[in-house]
Amino acid sequence: MVDSAAGVTRRGPAIEVDFALIGHQESWRAAADVLAVLRGPERTPLPDGEIKDILPWIPPRAVCQVDVGSIIGAKAHGMYIDSFIPPDRLEAAYVHENIARVRSAAAYAIKAGAKIVSLGGFSSILIEGNFDQLPERHHTVFTTGNTLTVAFIVQGIKKMCALEGRNLQRSTLLIVGATGDVGSGCARCLGPIVNRVLLSARSVERLRRLAAGLQAEGVQVEIATDLQRFSAEADVVICAASLASPSLELGRIAPHALVCDAGYPKNLSPRAEMLGAKVFFGGLGQITGGLRFAPDFHGILNRHPFPDVVHGCLLEGMALALEGRFEPFSQGRGSITSERVEEMEAIAVRHGIYLAPLYNADGPVEDELHLSDGMVERMSA
Repeated sequence: MVDSAAGVTRRGPAIEVDFALIGHQESWRAAADVLAVLRGPERTPLPDGEIKDILPWIPPRAVCQVDVGSIIGAKAHGMYIDSFIPPDRLEAAYVHENIARVRSAAAYAIKAGAKIVSLGGFSSILIEGNFDQLPERHHTVFTTGNTLTVAFIVQGIKKMCALEGRNLQRSTLLIVGATGDVGSGCARCLGPIVNRVLLSARSVERLRRLAAGLQAEGVQVEIATDLQRFSAEADVVICAASLASPSLELGRIAPHALVCDAGYPKNLSPRAEMLGAKVFFGGLGQITGGLRFAPDFHGILNRHPFPDVVHGCLLEGMALALEGRFEPFSQGRGSITSERVEEMEAIAVRHGIYLAPLYNADGPVEDELHLSDGMVERMSA
């Protein structure tokens, strides 16, 4: 075990680090692929059982350099730091251990001199309510990246409605995990647009506070901790709950519903019966100005059916680095507004970071007839 772990060699940054991305793998298969690249093609792949033994002993560390380009010529250099949180240890029982891993990953980024750090996946969920849990930051700033994630979720909802000929303004929107940073941001952005909003989460008090704020803006809102009460009434569903595994079953859902699974890990259980509902993965963007990993982790760190697609939480730090705005754009919980989302969208678009083509577990959900000529060229390249 020790020899195998020692084979994961250190690769320090060679030049100034504009950004760092902190993440983790959502499956053992993904974790195995990361270790295989780190160990090199000359080594025999590790057995699954040995990977599960080794991974918890690997400290957070940079696994590759990341270079991103802008359509207006800007460039930014960064690194991806894996916290090596075991995929089966995302439950509440491991919260202190996982926070310690995120802190260690953050310390690595700070020591490397990263100007801005994006927290991906469960890293942002663990820290979103309390940035004081991070080490002393010196000149490094942190962002959860949730504002750009919300932007891509909202864009995806609007695009799906357009593709399906739906009138979003007449729709009933259900948000699962509504009191989290992403869920509440989606509620603030879409609440004033839709006909009715249904909010579901575990905390009644947080639901009441969120609902009160929306109602003050004239939004028609209902709340419930019992998801089954709402699921059949919604035309549009956003799943943004903080789940350790794909275990969400919406229950009796309308057969015509549009369902956005925006979780990392994914929210929806593979066993969920969707009864003809159209599901797509949300919160993803695509880089069109160039993305390079060294060593090459294409298709491993970004496991998507389209080129250069990345989760919005990580893209936010990259976009801010390209913009030269090294600031903690997304912090805490409940501060995402439509104005902040529009500002972040403008930054991303300026550098050629757009909503990714929509897809689900079965593949693309839009055919080439719905895509721009430029997007079709990128997909076929």
